[in-house]
Amino acid sequence: MISVSVAWDDIGGLVDAHERFLAGARVEADVRGSVLESWKRCRSAGLEPGHLLVPYEQGVTLDERFLRAADPVLTKLSASLAEVGMSIALCDARGRMVRRLDGDLRLRDRLDEVNFAPGFDASEPVVGTNGVGTALAERGPIYVVGREHFADCLQPFACAGSPVRNPLSGRIEAVLDLTCLRDDGDPTMLRLVRAAARDIEDRLLEQATERERALLAAYRRAALDVRGAARPADRPAPGDGHDGDGLGRIDLAVLRERAEELIASPVRTLDEVPLSGGRIATLLRRQVMGAAGETGVAVEARIPGGPRLSGLGLPTSPPVAGPVPVATPGASGPPVTAREATAPTVAQPAVVVRAVVPPPQAPAPQPAETVGDILDGAESRLLLVGEPGVGRLAVLARRRLELLHDAGLRIGTTLDVTRTAEELAEVTVPRFADFVAVDLPDAVLRGEEPVVLGGRTPLRRVAIRAVRKQPAHLYDVGDTVEYVPSTPQARCLELTQSVMEPVLAQAGGWIAQDPERMGRVLAAGVHSLITVPLRARGTTLGVVSFYRSERPAPFEDDDLSLAQELVLRAATCIDNARRYTREHNTALALQRSLLPKGRPEQSAVEVAYRYLPAQAGVGGDWFDVIPLSGARVALVVGDVVGHGLHAAATMGRLRTAVHNFCSLDLPPDDLLTHLDDLVVRLDRGEGWAVESTQADSGIVGATCLYAVYDPVSRRCTLTRAGHPLPAVVAPDGTVEFVDLPPGQPLGLGGMPFETVELELAEGSQLVLYTDGLVEDRLRDMDSGLDRLRTVLAVPGRAPEDTCEAVLDALLPERPSDDVALLVARTHVLGRERVAEWVLPSDPAVVSRARTAVTGQLAAWGLDELAFTTELVASELVTNAIRHATGPVQLRLLRDRALLCEVSDGSSTSPRLRRARTEDEGGRGLFLVAQLTERWGTRYTPYGKVIWTEQSLP
Repeated sequence: MISVSVAWDDIGGLVDAHERFLAGARVEADVRGSVLESWKRCRSAGLEPGHLLVPYEQGVTLDERFLRAADPVLTKLSASLAEVGMSIALCDARGRMVRRLDGDLRLRDRLDEVNFAPGFDASEPVVGTNGVGTALAERGPIYVVGREHFADCLQPFACAGSPVRNPLSGRIEAVLDLTCLRDDGDPTMLRLVRAAARDIEDRLLEQATERERALLAAYRRAALDVRGAARPADRPAPGDGHDGDGLGRIDLAVLRERAEELIASPVRTLDEVPLSGGRIATLLRRQVMGAAGETGVAVEARIPGGPRLSGLGLPTSPPVAGPVPVATPGASGPPVTAREATAPTVAQPAVVVRAVVPPPQAPAPQPAETVGDILDGAESRLLLVGEPGVGRLAVLARRRLELLHDAGLRIGTTLDVTRTAEELAEVTVPRFADFVAVDLPDAVLRGEEPVVLGGRTPLRRVAIRAVRKQPAHLYDVGDTVEYVPSTPQARCLELTQSVMEPVLAQAGGWIAQDPERMGRVLAAGVHSLITVPLRARGTTLGVVSFYRSERPAPFEDDDLSLAQELVLRAATCIDNARRYTREHNTALALQRSLLPKGRPEQSAVEVAYRYLPAQAGVGGDWFDVIPLSGARVALVVGDVVGHGLHAAATMGRLRTAVHNFCSLDLPPDDLLTHLDDLVVRLDRGEGWAVESTQADSGIVGATCLYAVYDPVSRRCTLTRAGHPLPAVVAPDGTVEFVDLPPGQPLGLGGMPFETVELELAEGSQLVLYTDGLVEDRLRDMDSGLDRLRTVLAVPGRAPEDTCEAVLDALLPERPSDDVALLVARTHVLGRERVAEWVLPSDPAVVSRARTAVTGQLAAWGLDELAFTTELVASELVTNAIRHATGPVQLRLLRDRALLCEVSDGSSTSPRLRRARTEDEGGRGLFLVAQLTERWGTRYTPYGKVIWTEQSLP
């Protein structure tokens, strides 16, 4: 394996569309359909535009028969391009390069740089959109230029590729590609490569068997005009995707497919094919006979008023006077000769698509008709030549392979159990069945291990698909289904084996589920059933039921094998989605258990919050509302970078640390400094994993915003560590983002954090959020902030309404990052609920303090707390006068509790201790702790505050 990582400056357009596609936006209006489908396949394969891993295999070659056909064509093509800077590449059917005929030296060197050379893999799942791989994936010609390439390293080139098919089997044998530098690109490259591919196919026809050549000669003799001049009947000229005026490549592909079906059919003679523009083509199947008696089948298509193909190298049959009778297989009379079979009367322009293969055995009788009754004009094209008995089997085998290929691409594009089940139903209807139902137990939908499934096990119908409106008598999505033991579904689950019921009307076990309901289903036309267990890694996950109603043929043994293969692929994808769901739910449960369970009791602010995990997995966003001493409250929002269990666990550790630091009443900048130091130590692995076998995996990064609001002073102090700016919404609706120094993210260490203090009017809203709300891959931070400002600029809105409005306006449909939003509307603790006294440092003032406290509590009606509060205030004031300096201030706050605070100018903190029996002092603080609910110390720039809290009666 050789790694390729090349970056080029794009000068070819589509830059914006390519970037928006990678970001998940819709770009259908800006990108060609075939290129966009290729981009989607590349993204599903996990390709990264800036980095490819290209495998190399030595000795890649093609069989001699093909090379004998290709060599002369390549030599001629190379000679015609000798003066043009263009490279010719021949690759095998897997996209591996076999041979490269170089252009000029500069192009050769550029191609070598990106490993576009013999032996390297150019398939689309490996190198992205390109002429080789995309032609294989699309099974048709493709032109790709510049930014249309998915990979960055291929964008300096233009390329055109075309599959080379075996004309007798329709199988792709190789891919031919023309590549040049982007500035030299020309859409005519597509015509050149298609013409060369068809020349190789012509030479392959020359190597056909004697019988095949005889049938081919009979077919070509049928195309002779009156003058005896034959035109090639199997090589349409290259073009821009249309092989005639108004008849596009898709129409021709549909005609060819339906012609193959008609050839393969043992009974049908006529068919109708809807084409673009509302036109209808009528197909006629009949026998032709060669000069030596070889018999084959020709399929002709009539399009009334349709286009002529004469300008594209296809022969036009001459007019013939009078109708010519046609003896269809099984009809009376001999079969027509090849010349007779292609001599219809010309009345209107028509398109004829011909194929010559041996007829099926024992065809059903058909009435005789005249060619003039079926065709008004004739133009022919060779589609298929084959050996006896191969036609039908080859068509069925090709369809099944194509269905399996599409299933591999379309099933499992997401890690969602329900969506994966829907994709299985979408792929198989109508190409395999007319109605499909997928039933899973609820445990699988929740990501849990399913119980042993069997009869009477309740299942949930999670997906259905039908060619027309489903029979009303069948269960609908979301219904609970309990299959009785005799049903094919119950037997399928019990035995873990597939069950086929070709004739449902004779399946008594199926009818026993609900005779009345099932009778109505049979009356609606449902006649055949295959049920397959969804099994992956030894576990049965559910059951899939395939029904047929529209097509008359019942299911066969080959259909059973195909159904098992389809369900096996889907089961693996569903099990992957189930396991992802389990891991996602586990991480989400862990994170939600670490987030706040409700709103804490406090009066400072009215809060509302929202947390939404990312679609890709839970992350490390968190928020908190933490009551502090002095009726204050702390508002916290943080974000740990990354997703998954580790991010959620790290978030829990940081949130716990913030709570612990808050209990110490640290100033905001000191708190973030301590938190930063903790993150540094965690990143260095100072801590051990389970059983101490390996160090902590570390934190990729974290940000935090911390704010403290005081309802008495209406002051709010904020600091942040690399977090988005908070917004303040004034009562009149004015919005301002706080000009707060950014600070460095947590974990870098060494730098102090700065704080900003502002005064908030009563009723102001403080809005804190994480970056997932205002920034994503489609929107930068500035535009997100502008939109947030617009949404917030509404006066008098409640916090809950603000949260709803913000999320409705800014939240993307599938957020790629977690979103945490916290809105706090400020309250004010009025002066009537606050009492404070400034006391001199004189022991005599202690009695005055007791008197003031008693009088204030009586005024508040709190006489029951007078004795306790008087004692507490006396002890605290006495300690401050004895052991501290500066003025002493006593303050009472009546909030949800009664708060008593004594402040002084000293930074020393009292310490609670147990006094010994002989000690004369040291019992005052012990008494305070016993008489109050809580007590503590907080520091201010000018000293400290000793506070206590008592419950109100």
